[in-house]
Amino acid sequence: MFNRLGSATRALLIANIAIFALQALSPRALVDFALWPLGYGFELWQLLSYAFLHGSFAHIAFNMVGLISFGAELERYWGPRRFIEFYLASVLAAALAQMAVTAATGELAPTVGASGGIFGLLLGFAVMFPKRKVVPLIPPIPMPAWLFAAIFGALELILGVTGTARGIAHFAHLGGMVGAALVLLRWRRLAY
Repeated sequence: MFNRLGSATRALLIANIAIFALQALSPRALVDFALWPLGYGFELWQLLSYAFLHGSFAHIAFNMVGLISFGAELERYWGPRRFIEFYLASVLAAALAQMAVTAATGELAPTVGASGGIFGLLLGFAVMFPKRKVVPLIPPIPMPAWLFAAIFGALELILGVTGTARGIAHFAHLGGMVGAALVLLRWRRLAY
């Protein structure tokens, strides 16, 4: 299966796993490369570096399942260059959304994880393959990709607004979806 992944998806998978392993050796990486709020340790490189750090094994596992599930198909469809452009735009938009939320709320915790990029891939998958069946872990009921993405987006909005499941960057996830939507709109405009 690993050999069937596109070069960009494979590179992202290897980079995330390798950096997660390095985190175990150097916890300082969380301090230097996590996304910190403006004025509280923020550095420009953190707009991308945070997406390669993860808080736990479950965190990276779920994100890498998403990368393989949605990213591999999108890379085959778009090619590696467009796929990376799309993924990085989602990661960057997620970072900007999270920074806006932390500035508005005064939250000082750092953000880590590829989830914003993965949520962008989810939206891209739903737009490109809306009728493709997706089976979530809970509940394991097959549904079209567009519905799966809509449910996840709505859940993130509800959880973010209500403050439920604290410690999860719900607005970063939504920011990743917004970044993905903006890239898709730009590509569509350039095609006409």
